[in-house]
Amino acid sequence: MLKEIIKELKEHAPFTIVGAITGVAVMALFKNLPSDISYKVFYTLHPLHVVLSALVTASIYELHKCGRIRGKCNLWVLLAIGYVGSIGIATLSDSLIPYIGEILLGLPNKEVHIGFIEEWHIVNPAALIGVGIAYFRPSTKIPHYGHVLLSTWASLFHMIMALGEGISWYSYVIIFVFLFLAVWVPCCVSDIVFPLLFVKTK
Repeated sequence: MLKEIIKELKEHAPFTIVGAITGVAVMALFKNLPSDISYKVFYTLHPLHVVLSALVTASIYELHKCGRIRGKCNLWVLLAIGYVGSIGIATLSDSLIPYIGEILLGLPNKEVHIGFIEEWHIVNPAALIGVGIAYFRPSTKIPHYGHVLLSTWASLFHMIMALGEGISWYSYVIIFVFLFLAVWVPCCVSDIVFPLLFVKTK
């Protein structure tokens, strides 16, 4: 399992770097975006991230545990794995790690936004939708890459909400690092490692 985790992290690093670069470019363009608009953008990207994360997490479990035969996976088990894997990791990736970056940068409007509590009526159903799609039509590769990109941008707009009047050039370097870390490890853990923990292998 450890070898598989390292392999997956290596394979995902280049795509995550590209995602983080696009994030920094977006921040340069939208750094003066009002906080209330950034909030709305965050709560558009974050639930979409949760949908794809739940879809991939539940799909990985379903395909490895039940194969491609419909109806053999216990829906409640699939729901629990998809929900916990997506909500838990998406909160870490989109909110908690960016918030740590905001603290270290001393951003003036830093605040942590916990989606499944703050906007529970949007984020929690998003996880259920992702699991529902996985139950009937499991899919992993394309949703996973979409999940990585959406997570990068959600993390980014969490940080844009915290920006003040200006931002120094070296702050962009730190933001790049936090965008990379916020997505790279959590997304691989959520989509690949977490669901496989519940699959018994010979």
